[in-house]
Amino acid sequence: MNIFIGGAWPYANGSLHLGHIAALLPGDILARYYRLKGESVLYVSGSDCNGTPISIRANQEGVAIQAIADRYHQEFIESFAKLGFSYDFYSRTDSQQHHEVVQQIFLQLLDNGYIYKKEIEQTYCEFDQQFLPDRYVEGICPNCGHPSRGDQCDNCSTILDPLDLIDRKCKICGNAPTTRATEHFYFSLSSFQQELEEKVRKVRANKTWRENAIHLTERYLTEGLHDRAVSRDLANGVSVPVQGYEDKKVYVWIEAVSGYYSASQQWANETHQSDEAYWNEETVSYYVHGKDNIPFHSIIWPSILSGIGKDTLPTHIISNEYLTLEKKKISTSKNWAVWIPSILESYHPDSIRYFLTANAPEARDADFSWREFIFSHNTELLGAYGNLVNRTLKFIDKSFDGTVSGEIDADIAELIQSKYGEIGHLVEQGHFKQAIETIFETIRFGNKYFDAKQPWKIIHENIDECKKILFTCVHIIANCAQLLSPFLPFSSEKVKEMLNLAPYTWQPIEQKAYQTFQVSPLFERIDLSKIEVELEKLKLNAI
Repeated sequence: MNIFIGGAWPYANGSLHLGHIAALLPGDILARYYRLKGESVLYVSGSDCNGTPISIRANQEGVAIQAIADRYHQEFIESFAKLGFSYDFYSRTDSQQHHEVVQQIFLQLLDNGYIYKKEIEQTYCEFDQQFLPDRYVEGICPNCGHPSRGDQCDNCSTILDPLDLIDRKCKICGNAPTTRATEHFYFSLSSFQQELEEKVRKVRANKTWRENAIHLTERYLTEGLHDRAVSRDLANGVSVPVQGYEDKKVYVWIEAVSGYYSASQQWANETHQSDEAYWNEETVSYYVHGKDNIPFHSIIWPSILSGIGKDTLPTHIISNEYLTLEKKKISTSKNWAVWIPSILESYHPDSIRYFLTANAPEARDADFSWREFIFSHNTELLGAYGNLVNRTLKFIDKSFDGTVSGEIDADIAELIQSKYGEIGHLVEQGHFKQAIETIFETIRFGNKYFDAKQPWKIIHENIDECKKILFTCVHIIANCAQLLSPFLPFSSEKVKEMLNLAPYTWQPIEQKAYQTFQVSPLFERIDLSKIEVELEKLKLNAI
């Protein structure tokens, strides 16, 4: 089976924060899981280095757009690596090949009759003497009445045109923009209305998209799809590949999603392989992002693919709701965020991965609080998982010179075996919270088993029975570490080294003996005083 996983492309205009990682982490869990199963996986993403957000940051700092893109692209690579993200290819949208692929897609859509020219009225700032990119126009959303940008309302997810906004203002100077006539290219999105309706009906029946993705997509289809501009007057981006229009850029909403295809082709070129297997009807695809990106993946990207003759509707859409911070919306402009480079300096990457999975905003918004984060580390990772590993392996080291063999409790062996199918099904369906909780139920069961069997007493009464107890405990540990490896790769790797296990797979580990090597704690306790320290830091840094 061929598995394609596309993680959303973060804008390279500022550091990653916890909200970004909460949305993107399921992609890495899926990639690691399917690789353990032995499937052929292509997991791609990249930094969005084109478009307005980077221009805004460059203007604010008085530096070149390229300098901003380079800075944050490199920071993203480092942050993702420290968090254990296992991309097969991580690209950037200002690469030459991305530009070439986007232009090829544009020309294919043009040749197939899905792109046409149209004269329109576009917002123009008389003060700054320029046409305004959509994100440079701010006002009130006509649909929900909340403050919004000119491309999309973050509150109600409505895709907008700047002219739709009420009380429009130029983001650069604050003045009200006028309008001027200009010619742009349009994508005939309305042509795909019936086709998408049929596909979404199948998706609803199979329940392979998150409910928020199905609901929002059905809303757009009920309202009727409208043709949308695919070119804009922008400072940076992919030039329109039509003579006389080279100064215009391919609009970000068609250009950025095409990054999945360009990254796939870049991977193929660099690894001397073909990516065709990941772009056909048999491919199982996952698109992983936040709910604000739903229409780009459920409507626009499928329409583009259909328009160029690729019948590869996203099989699964993993669209998380929002992560809040201490019960308040994350705000980069107000610096109300936990930045990834900062949290990685002080905390274990598996602690971050665990909390964002166990408390993921899968069906509704979820909150990150420093209190809950530190308590979850101390109680679950250290108190349950770390405790089971440490107490069992230390006992074996001390009492049996680091080697234990014997017979595994038959009921427990059967229980462990059943977890692979149960947890695998949950992961494949996008239920990551339930999957990791199921594994931790097994870990807590292992601790209860250890306590109930009291090996520290049994060793003086029946040494063979003591070996059986410990052998069963190590069997639980080894398999739980393997089951957890898509979720918590760093601690799982440490358990593998301490028990000298073979490379992980998605089959039960069954050994005749276990030998321990350099046993050390999986996790260190976090002092509770850190809660107030982090809260104070958050409040002091907020604008």
